[in-house]
Amino acid sequence: MLADDLLPERALNGDADARRQLVEQVHVPLARAGSPLLDTLSVYLEHASSLEATARMLFVHPNTVRYRLSRIAELTGHTPSDGRGSFVLRIAVALGRLEGAA
Repeated sequence: MLADDLLPERALNGDADARRQLVEQVHVPLARAGSPLLDTLSVYLEHASSLEATARMLFVHPNTVRYRLSRIAELTGHTPSDGRGSFVLRIAVALGRLEGAA
């Protein structure tokens, strides 16, 4: 297994390089893409990966949520609906918020 495959675990274990890398590779691109992507991801993760609940909370159509989730996957390389992908995204977004990145 490659060290980059364990970025969230390394970051949680106190590895500053892993934290920086996660923020730069995931949080910063999402923040630069605009708040709808970060907002959608946050709500999606908070609502147990439910498209319908996310759409209701954001007052958008479920297809809009689907589109935004696919953009998130394109930008970050991590799929929000995938177990591992959602874990990486959740940790990266939390770290980005803590650091006040972009």
